[in-house]
Amino acid sequence: MSNLGKFIAFEGIDGSGKTTQFNMLVSRLIELGVQCHATQEPTDSPIGVLIRQILRGEMNADERILANLFAADRAHHLLNETDGICKQIRDGVTVVTDRYYFSSYAYNGYDPKAGMDLDWLISVNEMNARLMRPTVTVFLDISVQSAMKRIKQRYLDAEHAKLELFETEERLGLVRAKYFEAFEKLKDVENVVIIDASADADTVAERVWAELKKYF
Repeated sequence: MSNLGKFIAFEGIDGSGKTTQFNMLVSRLIELGVQCHATQEPTDSPIGVLIRQILRGEMNADERILANLFAADRAHHLLNETDGICKQIRDGVTVVTDRYYFSSYAYNGYDPKAGMDLDWLISVNEMNARLMRPTVTVFLDISVQSAMKRIKQRYLDAEHAKLELFETEERLGLVRAKYFEAFEKLKDVENVVIIDASADADTVAERVWAELKKYF
């Protein structure tokens, strides 16, 4: 088992600095000589492309359909024979992903009106969890107000940018709460570390590494 790669998943609400920390960790691991594969969800597969179109409001889809699309995209992410997560880890490569199934539990499960409770979402992703649980899930925690400030600045800095479906203060608050509900529900089977992400990027990166360095 010792020759297997590690599997690290980054999670957080939009604006938490998740992608920045993901990139900083990947760079650190490469500098340390760790064979590393960086990936993200939704993927670039046809299913992932469809998901992104829905999130941008370019297509309409029932949220239950969206939840199932995420689970299908995740299965492809794990099992595809070219660069799937399972293959990479078997080959001794450390995989770092920007989002994994906790994102589905939080983002697809935040609205009870959608008819998708947490137990249902966990069951939809059960095969994926059985195939590969993260060595550790890193959750970058930040207040919703701070996250929205970062999001608005990001879109001001980008041309032709458009807020995605979940990027409102009310929704992000519900998503954050759902993350913590999922962490509590799965605390006996999932290894989750919660990082205060309110500081500058370098400080947060050191907080992340303090939790992860023991795995390397």
